[in-house]
Amino acid sequence: MTVPIGGEVNGHTTTKRPLPCGIYAPTMTFFDPETEELDIPTIKKHAERLAKDGLAGLVTMGSNGEAIHCTREEKVAVTRATREALNAAGFTTMPIIVGATEGSVKGTIELCKQSAAAGGDYVLLLPPSYFRAQMDEEAIVGYFTAVADGSPLPIVLYNYPGAVAGIDMDSDLLIKLAEHPNIVGTKFTCGSTGKLTRVARATDAKTPTSEGSGYMAFGGICDFTVQTLVSGGSGIIAGGANVMPKVCVKVWNLYAEGKTEEAIALQKVLSRGDWYLTKAAIAGTKQAIQTYFGYGGYPRRPLKRLEKAKVAAIAEGIQEVMDIEMSL
Repeated sequence: MTVPIGGEVNGHTTTKRPLPCGIYAPTMTFFDPETEELDIPTIKKHAERLAKDGLAGLVTMGSNGEAIHCTREEKVAVTRATREALNAAGFTTMPIIVGATEGSVKGTIELCKQSAAAGGDYVLLLPPSYFRAQMDEEAIVGYFTAVADGSPLPIVLYNYPGAVAGIDMDSDLLIKLAEHPNIVGTKFTCGSTGKLTRVARATDAKTPTSEGSGYMAFGGICDFTVQTLVSGGSGIIAGGANVMPKVCVKVWNLYAEGKTEEAIALQKVLSRGDWYLTKAAIAGTKQAIQTYFGYGGYPRRPLKRLEKAKVAAIAEGIQEVMDIEMSL
C-alpha cells in the first residue's frame, strides 16, 4: 500500500515507500584504498547490485556501513548516492533506512531531517550510551519519544547491546515504545528470538501472510532467518546480504511459500557461511565482496586490513554458500 508521507496505517506512521517483508542489507560504505575518502561510484554500484539481486530494501550508515567512522556530511552523501543509484536503476520504490544515531536528542533529530532531505525513508536508531551510568529506562524512553516527536521520518529501533555498552532493551520496553505512532519497527541484533516473538505478537507485526499493524520486527543476522519467520518476524537486516543476497532471499522465499524443509536445509548452509563473515566483521565482509565481485576494499582505520591468509580462509569458508549464490 502506498500512502503520502505523514499518513498512518493502523496507528503507525507510513511513508510513500512502505517497508515490505523480506531481506534488507545494511550496506557497506566503500572508501578509496589510499586516501580513505568516500568511493561514491562503488557505493552506487553496490546498491544497484543488491537491488537487482532481489532485496526488499537497503540500510545506509548502519554498523556495517561504518557510521561511527563517517562525518555527518558523509552520512548524508552516502544516503543521497544510494537513492540516486536506486532511482537510476529503476528501483524508485525501494525504501532506504538510514542509521541516524547521535548522542543527543537535538543532534539525532537534525540528522533525521538531513536523512530525509537526502532521500531516506526511515531511520534506524540505537539507544544513547556514552553516559552509560545515566541511561536508565526513563532516559531511554525519553530519548526515543523526543526524537520520534521531532523526526520527519519513522523510526526503527536498533537493539544491539554490543554497540551500546551492553544496553539491551527488553521486550516490555520495546512494546511500550511501539505505542508511539512514529516508531514503526525494531531490529533485533541481540539475536533473541524469544524477545522478537513477544514484540511481534504484541505489536501484531507485519508478516509475509498478514499486513497486521504494519509494525516491522526485523531479525538482525541472516543466520536466524527461518527462526525469525517462525517467530512472526517481518524481515531480516543482515550484513551477510551484502555478500550472498540471493541465498538470503531464497531462504526467506522458500519458507514464505510453505517449503519449510527446503528453507531449513538452505538455512543451515547460510548459517555456516555467515559465521565466517561474522567472525571477520567489516574487513572480512569487504574482502569477501572483493573476492567474489571485484570490489570491496578496506575499512577505515583503526580497523585493520586482513592478511592474505585470513582472506583466503574466509573465501574457503563461504565457498559452499557462494557456489549456491552464483547458481541463482
